[in-house]
Amino acid sequence: MSDGARDGAVQELDTAECLRLVAGQEIGRIAYNGRFGPMVLPVNYRLFEDSIVFRTAQGSTMDQDLTTGIADAEYLIAFEIDELDPDRREGWTVLIHGSAHHVTDEDERSSVAQAGVTPWAGGVRDLYMRIRPTHIAGRRITHPG
Repeated sequence: MSDGARDGAVQELDTAECLRLVAGQEIGRIAYNGRFGPMVLPVNYRLFEDSIVFRTAQGSTMDQDLTTGIADAEYLIAFEIDELDPDRREGWTVLIHGSAHHVTDEDERSSVAQAGVTPWAGGVRDLYMRIRPTHIAGRRITHPG
């Protein structure tokens, strides 16, 4: 008798496939070291010009945690997106490492606004954040039949 885990095939995904999968989703989780320790927060996002764009509120916990206080410095983060089917025990996951920065330059802000990301949470969320990937990895688990 099999426990199911041994029957699953794991496939490493190339960067192009990872980006294709990421482009088809809207919710991801951003992970970083915050003031009170490790943080993992869901955000709705858009893939735009091979970067992740999302919005948050000025003065929010994330805004404060990802502010370095050093001009032009960026904060290293991890960003995960996945799609899972628990009944079939299949799915895929993509993990993006990179740097996140506050979009403060007006030209860049005009550009990333074209991504069309609309926050799900209420309130004013007019601070654009952008993650520029430095490493992208993904894998898919499938079962025969």
